[in-house]
Amino acid sequence: MKYDPQRHRRRSIRLKGYDYSQPGAYFVTVCTHHLACLFGDVVDGEMELSDVGQIVQACWDDLSNHYQHVRLDAFVIMPNHVHGIIVLMDYDNIDNVGAGFKPAPTETPAPVKRHGLPEIVRAFKTFSSRHINQWRGTPGTPVWQRNYYEHIIRDSNEFNHIRQYTTYNAARWLEDENHPARIGRQRRSISS
Repeated sequence: MKYDPQRHRRRSIRLKGYDYSQPGAYFVTVCTHHLACLFGDVVDGEMELSDVGQIVQACWDDLSNHYQHVRLDAFVIMPNHVHGIIVLMDYDNIDNVGAGFKPAPTETPAPVKRHGLPEIVRAFKTFSSRHINQWRGTPGTPVWQRNYYEHIIRDSNEFNHIRQYTTYNAARWLEDENHPARIGRQRRSISS
């Protein structure tokens, strides 16, 4: 099928005009391709990671090694999606996560390219897909949906609420909108 810009145009779900490279806290959700349950199972309210889930965890944990200004907070892997909080730090405050103040600069830091949230999420998806497909022997197979969901965290109350939601997400798996049983019900009700 030939590309038609009118039919195949993807709408951005990002906040128009917002600079996603500026310091701040962001809540992201990334779903698997076709919501396939790849990462393990929830047993008695606890997530038990599969080998693929462990690869995803390692790739997430490694992000701050690739991006100096990234601090990772709450993160949970569910069977077919992940939730996490990514904090983009101000370079003047890079070593004082949560300290609530900016120290007086002692020297001018060397300029460093500042990557925005889209680049960081893209890297996470790319690194994890590459490792998963290498492990499975399925090069080029999609692991993630094309996009991701993000929410700009605006204050400490919201930050704490989202952190708690993320921490206890596995305990609410049966009510999750991405649970396979709920997805089937949603599709039936849409087509009815």
